[in-house]
Amino acid sequence: MYIVIEGQDGTGKSTQAELLKDYYTKQGQEVVMLEEPDGDLPQAHDLHDMILARGYNLEPLTNVLLFTAARVELWKKIAEPVLKRGGVVVSSRNYWSTLAYQGYGEGVSRSKIIKITKDTLPAKYFTPDYGFILTVPDAVRLARQKDRGKATETFEAKPNEFQQKVNAAYPKIAQDFNLHLIDASGTIDEIFTEILDKINH
Repeated sequence: MYIVIEGQDGTGKSTQAELLKDYYTKQGQEVVMLEEPDGDLPQAHDLHDMILARGYNLEPLTNVLLFTAARVELWKKIAEPVLKRGGVVVSSRNYWSTLAYQGYGEGVSRSKIIKITKDTLPAKYFTPDYGFILTVPDAVRLARQKDRGKATETFEAKPNEFQQKVNAAYPKIAQDFNLHLIDASGTIDEIFTEILDKINH
């Protein structure tokens, strides 16, 4: 089973992905959690680092290509082997993030992003068994990021106008790809219960 938890920074994606990992591990299943685009894979981390940490101010299309390269490595080296063994892959983010940030946010053609990704990744990557997008109002998102002391990476540090574009993109992406859109303003337990309810029914 392949599950994706998606959403903007500050929506609690990684927290919910960790809870799902623990849930399926306790059921005795082999589970791996991915945090796209770097995860625990050194080469993917280096690609991610080029975009976010080195101050290169890369072209938006270059960001798309580097994020896609990192995804190929994560999928082939980590996710695909687990799925072939009948395990569970829980991913915090997938290429929907690139549609939101580089597409709606930075202006790269969304059809080009989809084509690049489809040309480089297998069909299973595009068809998670369950896809969730967590969303919160801008004020809640900003407060959470402030509490975490987070806003130092390239895209988190962009002006709020950019962040609003990304936040507004996610409901559109949920509609376009028939994903579960979840209001993540509630408690961690409330959100996790809603996610599990949709998976188990």
